[in-house]
Amino acid sequence: TFGTGKLSDAVIVALIREHFDLRPKGLIAMLDLKRPIYQQTAAYGHFGRELPTFTWERTDRAEALRNAH
Repeated sequence: TFGTGKLSDAVIVALIREHFDLRPKGLIAMLDLKRPIYQQTAAYGHFGRELPTFTWERTDRAEALRNAH
């Protein structure tokens, strides 16, 4: 956060480690990446689009992270 966050970087790292499995297998499972969805990202990219198939845009863990601290 380059010193601009409301939480310290150490707290953010601890929350990420507690709530996310960042191993390749964990990311694949969490984001359900073994589906043939990538052709949809070929046009107009994938960031900021709210299609339900783009699991990396979900904010379903935001509340848990907000309440954890």
